Amino acid sequence: MPDLHALDLFDLAESVPRSDEQARERAAVLVSGAGWPHGALGRLGELAGFVAATQGRCPPQPYGRVRAVVFAGDHGIAAAGVSRLSAASPGATTANLVRELLDGRGPGAACARAAGATVRVVDVAVDDPMTDVPDLVTAAKITRGSGRLDQVDALTPEQARAAFEAGMAVADQEADSGTDLVALGDLGIGASTPAAVLVGVLTGTEVAVVVGQGRGLDDQAWMRKAAAVRDGMRRGRPVLGDPLALLAMVGGADLAAATGFLLRSAARRTPVVLDGVVGLSCALLAHRIAFRGREWWLAGQRSGDPAADIAMERLALHPVLDVAVGLGQATGALLAVPLLQAAVRVVADLVDPVTPRSAG
Repeated sequence: MPDLHALDLFDLAESVPRSDEQARERAAVLVSGAGWPHGALGRLGELAGFVAATQGRCPPQPYGRVRAVVFAGDHGIAAAGVSRLSAASPGATTANLVRELLDGRGPGAACARAAGATVRVVDVAVDDPMTDVPDLVTAAKITRGSGRLDQVDALTPEQARAAFEAGMAVADQEADSGTDLVALGDLGIGASTPAAVLVGVLTGTEVAVVVGQGRGLDDQAWMRKAAAVRDGMRRGRPVLGDPLALLAMVGGADLAAATGFLLRSAARRTPVVLDGVVGLSCALLAHRIAFRGREWWLAGQRSGDPAADIAMERLALHPVLDVAVGLGQATGALLAVPLLQAAVRVVADLVDPVTPRSAG
């Protein structure tokens, strides 16, 4: 597969700025000089430093517009019986999960309410017309399902580029509308398999290490997933040096869109909290394009997926929470948002202490 628009990716990488290290250091000084015993605030100071660095100011300000952005798409590899969700709920479909989330039902919607976030679902490859869902973003739809990556390319080169650019466009829309924090999510049955393939190829990790049996997969399903990841990695290695070609070969439209979204969000100085293995695999690929991008990303949780742990280690990202939520839909990322808000307020109070209320 030929090199796809390498110059465009180079320009995109050059557009990603550094975060404000001085603001991060000022936050650290505030915490260290607060008079608390060393380490008493745990990681709150570190989290406040991330906010300060990405906002370019100290003390940092609480987030005013938090948005869960969820890229949805189906994957042909799900037909190989590799999905935990399909094993647990044979009647589940990506389309119905999208409807549930936008109706305000289920864990993803509940976590968004708890975090004070609104939800935006972007359909890039759901295998359903979805014409009955008025709140769904369908302008970015590239295809109805991505190809079965162990046998054929997930996307054509043109589809991969279109999905990547669609994700960039969503990032611009969010930045232009005033979104100051994004919880990035995924929604698609079978999406963890291409994510594992990307992590395995990008890190040179063996299949047995990158594939986790986890919850909901019996031995037979684990072997099917391991075989699919093995075959996907074999197909992806020859195009390792070309990010868009790799997404076309063994990724999917939703992963391509999320990768473009992460890079453009960093370029627009919009911080992003990552959820699980899908978002982390896209961050790993985006980091290969623009190494400064990781300064704008935070790992919301440890999901318990081995591929996600491998990606976090390679990106030097330390999860905010260890809650092992593997649902997608930005649930784990959203759970980290209240902790970020609390960290901001703790540091802000060191500069301008809040007057205690009278007990009477």
